[in-house]
Amino acid sequence: MTRNKDANFSEQEAILYHQGPPAGKIAISATKPMSTQRDLSLAYSPGVAAPVLAIAENPDRAYDYTSRGNLVAVVSNGSAILGLGNLGPLAAKPVMEGKAVLFKRFAGIDAIDIEISAPDANAFIESARYLEPSFGGINLEDIAAPDCFIIEAALREAMDIPVFHDDQHGTAIIAAAALINALHLTGRRMETARIVVNGAGAAGIACLELLKTMGAKQDNLILCDSKGPITKARQDLNQWKSAHAREDEIPSLEEALKGADVFLGVSVKDALRPEMAAAMAEKPIVLALANPDPEIAPEALREIRKDAILATGRSDHPNQVNNVLGFPYIFRGALDVRASRITDEMKIACAEALARLAREDVPDEVSDAYEGRRPHFGPDYLIPAPFDPRLLETLPPAVAEAAMRSGAARQPIIDVEGYKNRLSAMQNPVAATFQRILAQVRRQPKKVVFAEGEELAVIRAALGFREMGLGEPILIGREEEIRETMAKEGLSDKDQPAIDYGGFGDRASDCAEFLYQRLQRRGYSLRDCLRLARTDRNVFSACKVALGEADGMVTGMTRNYAAALRDVRLVIDPKEGRRLAGVSLVLTPEGRTVFVADTAVHDMPEAPIIADIAEEAARVARRMGYEPRVALLAYSTFGYPEGERSTQMREAVEILDKRRVDFEYEGEMGADIALNPKIMASYPFCRLTGPANVLVMPAIHSANISTKILKELGGATLIGPILVGLARPVQIMQMGSLVSDLVNMAALAAYDPDR
Repeated sequence: MTRNKDANFSEQEAILYHQGPPAGKIAISATKPMSTQRDLSLAYSPGVAAPVLAIAENPDRAYDYTSRGNLVAVVSNGSAILGLGNLGPLAAKPVMEGKAVLFKRFAGIDAIDIEISAPDANAFIESARYLEPSFGGINLEDIAAPDCFIIEAALREAMDIPVFHDDQHGTAIIAAAALINALHLTGRRMETARIVVNGAGAAGIACLELLKTMGAKQDNLILCDSKGPITKARQDLNQWKSAHAREDEIPSLEEALKGADVFLGVSVKDALRPEMAAAMAEKPIVLALANPDPEIAPEALREIRKDAILATGRSDHPNQVNNVLGFPYIFRGALDVRASRITDEMKIACAEALARLAREDVPDEVSDAYEGRRPHFGPDYLIPAPFDPRLLETLPPAVAEAAMRSGAARQPIIDVEGYKNRLSAMQNPVAATFQRILAQVRRQPKKVVFAEGEELAVIRAALGFREMGLGEPILIGREEEIRETMAKEGLSDKDQPAIDYGGFGDRASDCAEFLYQRLQRRGYSLRDCLRLARTDRNVFSACKVALGEADGMVTGMTRNYAAALRDVRLVIDPKEGRRLAGVSLVLTPEGRTVFVADTAVHDMPEAPIIADIAEEAARVARRMGYEPRVALLAYSTFGYPEGERSTQMREAVEILDKRRVDFEYEGEMGADIALNPKIMASYPFCRLTGPANVLVMPAIHSANISTKILKELGGATLIGPILVGLARPVQIMQMGSLVSDLVNMAALAAYDPDR
């Protein structure tokens, strides 16, 4: 929001970005059908009368029948547009639209920007206080001090919904999280640390007040403004500054910083001179949050204090104190318990949850954002990155629980774990599908072999598998290699999963004997089998599963699907009477779930095999909680036009008729007919009672191509192929998959989707 010479875009590019079309960054979309006259009657007159009367009788029903419970107003008068000053409400609109977009992007909250032409506090208050019936919360933004204090206090008193000035409290919460971890790293405590806050505006005073609430002592706190430390001897203090004035005389910021443990700056560029930093205590903590240029240049601080821990407000330096880590999730938690206000307990809970999350191993999404570098908790990683997907499932529950403890919640959450699962599903469509699977596996944890145990991604996935309570991971690999990788990545021995180091030694002879009994009539000697057991991780891992030493197996990160499947097939046969197949799970952005088969095994299957694949896919869908409606697809529909592959699909339907299977199926048919109920209605003889959720493809190429097109052009999430039909559970990844994908596939191996 500032003119920044270091920005990697031009002003013209920014103008074009906002110009559109359409102009601006937000729009309104309907959440209910609007395609028929009946829809319109329900949406407006006369149908709307029913909820109107219900709300008039019980105002709390507004949360049930309208969008109020997920709607926030972003309100400003443009008197302190960050970095640009008082440019008025109209100039503030691009900023407020941007804030609304961030609410939606990070927490799924709908937000509307409201710019008020009210230059004084009283006019602003009188305008904003009447917004309460429309919104579940008010986010105040870019309002100059001291009016921001007056406005927030008055609106909190007048309104029965959360009112939150983000420039104050958002900065305070994120800075507090960074400070919690910096104090932890330097062996200090909040109660005894000497802290100097430079900048006595909205953010500075909010930071000071929150730190006091968290245990910092008045005797150890010094607040400074542009004229120096705030003391009782000064005659120029307003009521907000004087509340933090010290009794003793401190002549200057320079004097205040002598021996100080912490400098927290929300002031101006170069306010912290190098000689001031040099006079601070050992291992000083410097939070230089002035934007766009911090109170001290990071290079200057590193030159004079190599032992310092630094955080700034900039994204091009470590430890960015970014408000987007706070406000979306604070409002998410507050809205979800219908909070009447945001309490200090809720702010502290958010800060502490942020600090805890930063200490955990980061997921692939964060590593990708750092161009492959994986940050670790330490001086350069005090707070999570804004794109950490765990923020949504971690922070709102902490805020919501704090709201319940502090009496601000009007609708407490009974099932907190279920709430966390719903939050996870909001950001990750895979999560909703997997919650039931993960819950089942946690009830009956399993041993799962991770075949490529020396790969960093596999090690991380194994750790994640165990940390999620899914069972015991077994890494196949050389002990020295795995230990070295874990040490390099900061993964301690106490976090180490079981490692089958003897895989290519002690147990190789047992595996070789097992293999020889299977393969001796297929041209394999005992020596061949011993070589396989000692050198091929997939073969050895599959042997462990086949011999009952593990419940399942996952592989595929370093070898293509077909090669990995070939290795496994040397050891494990299909189940008796079953057909090996690959079933991919497609989750669309609109929330539809479709199973597609066969995406992995059979190239050009004949009709009997297609019928088998349909049964396997239906079994997977039912096992994963869906009642299957199977469509056997072709480029033709019910006999027209004719074609070889269409004939195979038609014959497969006839085979299913003879088998009297216990699920809905139909074919041959086009994909549009299978998926669109309106088009399907043109064929009254169609046996499907609704849109298909299992699609059986005529060949592997059509299955593979269509699913990948859906992923790349349609924005769908793709899971699998899920391998079914083997006698023991084995799942094979796509090469280059994310750690989270590997954990999910390991969970599937433990769950056994075609049991």
